[in-house]
Amino acid sequence: MTFNELGLIKPLLSALSEQGYTKPTLIQEKSISSILDGHDLMATAQTGTGKTAAFTLPMLQRLSKGERHGTAPRALVLTPTRELAAQVQESIRTYGKHLKLRSFSVFGGVKINPQIKVLRQGIDILVATPGRLLDLHQQKVLDMNHIEILVLDEADRMLDMGFIPDIKRIQSRLPQEKQTLLFSATFSADIRKLAETMLIEPIQVDVAPRNSTAITVSQKVIPVDKGRKLEALREVVTQNQNQTLVFTRTKHCANKVAKSLSKSGIDAEAIHGNKSQAHRNRVLNGFKNGRVAVLVATDIASRGLDIDQLPRVINFELPHVAEDYVHRIGRTGRAGHSGEALSLVCSEEAKQLHAIEKLSNQNIEREELKGLEPKSPLAERREGKPRQEKSANSAQGRGRSRRGGRRRSNANRSKAA
Repeated sequence: MTFNELGLIKPLLSALSEQGYTKPTLIQEKSISSILDGHDLMATAQTGTGKTAAFTLPMLQRLSKGERHGTAPRALVLTPTRELAAQVQESIRTYGKHLKLRSFSVFGGVKINPQIKVLRQGIDILVATPGRLLDLHQQKVLDMNHIEILVLDEADRMLDMGFIPDIKRIQSRLPQEKQTLLFSATFSADIRKLAETMLIEPIQVDVAPRNSTAITVSQKVIPVDKGRKLEALREVVTQNQNQTLVFTRTKHCANKVAKSLSKSGIDAEAIHGNKSQAHRNRVLNGFKNGRVAVLVATDIASRGLDIDQLPRVINFELPHVAEDYVHRIGRTGRAGHSGEALSLVCSEEAKQLHAIEKLSNQNIEREELKGLEPKSPLAERREGKPRQEKSANSAQGRGRSRRGGRRRSNANRSKAA
């Protein structure tokens, strides 16, 4: 299938061609037509499979057929982090370059007055983090009464980060009649419950088993004692000097790891929520252009880090939440490229490792580093049959139509792969 067969208009096809894109990814193929038809959508796909374009392209096309109401935006995209907001805004600008639609992104960590100035000039598409959006609305500089399309990008992460109250407040300020789209790599039971209150007879698109990891990413666990992790990390980085994204659980640990690597002569920088937006932009740009060899990040930065052909991700510490592992390693192996995900795991993290293997339904290969074999070995990997995924249709059929008309059947509402 080509993008032309999906019914996209010429300005969008031209922008795609200029970027070298000719064929849609599976998530794009299964989502774009439904969004163009005006359906609510609940879509899951592994990171790096083109989710952003899957909602950006049809959103741009639908908005191109109408007009703005004064300065009020017509579409709202909510994201959990500043980095992801900036990434989505860049995609909208890229794909919509031949359309007369204005877009803008707002988020915390920077001065609000320049954002107020742009909003007062009028925009069509607003990309925002929930907190800054509510700040702007409270200051009466943002009219949300004309939103036609609402997108929750990385919706599960917004819930994990405690944005549920903010999302509900935002939802209460939006028109009842609108199209709502939820996109994410994982969907927990909690977010499915929230979706029932926000979406109307949604079409569900699952292009991969829920919480699975991409087949383009090779995964490996390196057992190592907790006190020798820094030594092990330096060994891995220097053995194969590929550009590397390292994940830690805390900001303090991110700073410590980056400082240790820098002292060893490795160009490393840390990025996390305590860093200023200017610093985060500078470091991220340095990593993208290759000036920074190793970027050390916390989980909050794992969404929105879109680096072309990033060869390797290393988990210096395993995340507390197993789903975050999927998002972390999804930074590599994107757009069909191969990638490597290594995890430095000590015996104290055996519980987290078991949870990750159970969630992703796999046994991850173990390989010790010579000279750094752990004194406290990891527990044996879990055995047994792979767990069975529940039917994708089980969460459907509960929608209540407020738009009128006959309820669609489950078969028509679900487009599971």
